[in-house]
Amino acid sequence: MLILIPPSETKAVPVASPPVELASLALPELAPVRTRLIKALARLARGRAPAALDALGLSESQAGELAHNRELLSAPAGLAAEVYTGVLYDALELPALHRRGVVTDQLLIFSGLWGVLRPGDRIPHYRCSAGVKLPALGSVSAAWRKALRAPLAAHAGDQLVVDLRSGAYAGLWVPGGNAVTVRVLHERESGGVVSRSVVSHFNKATKGRLTRTLLESGEQPAKPDEFAWLVRSLGYLVEPGPAGTRPDAPVALDIVVREL
Repeated sequence: MLILIPPSETKAVPVASPPVELASLALPELAPVRTRLIKALARLARGRAPAALDALGLSESQAGELAHNRELLSAPAGLAAEVYTGVLYDALELPALHRRGVVTDQLLIFSGLWGVLRPGDRIPHYRCSAGVKLPALGSVSAAWRKALRAPLAAHAGDQLVVDLRSGAYAGLWVPGGNAVTVRVLHERESGGVVSRSVVSHFNKATKGRLTRTLLESGEQPAKPDEFAWLVRSLGYLVEPGPAGTRPDAPVALDIVVREL
């Protein structure tokens, strides 16, 4: 089983540690693409601040992010498991899993700058979402869609792919037919009427907790129906999701939550 999750826009800043080693990251054959993106991002950060902030979708109050992007190859790098923070990662508790010896190698974190990372890969603080367009290089997403296609297909092989990504990150790589996508629905009752909706906080927290319990279980479901059975056995309410439009579309599942 291979579990795909998004990154987090909020990140810790590593200190007193060696810089990133591109050859040591997941799928080292992606190093040339990573190098091009890093250089383009650094050039952007060294240019006019208003243009750089606009390209990165940042406000003036976030101008400090440009300083981090200027020094990506020399800045201290920390474990991705510790650099990424925010709701999903707080619920996932990767550092605690590592301390307990829980294996997390089947987890892949998607990134606008790095493509994909393992939790144990070391990276610096950076700011570059999948929706960014870099001068002279163009769309970050387009670069990764091309670069990730063959390496990730080979890496996934015939494993079940559990896709918990959201937004633009889901478009960086499309898994084959042996895959599951998960949507989290928040169910609530008001005036006797039950409604369901996608709520960002519930979605991120539930996906973080789900990933943690999957890793803790040590189970390796090989097919979507085995995954659905496992998730139910872990205490979640699971229902079929919207049917896909392609013959090889991933199986869609909905997880229904009433409270965090």
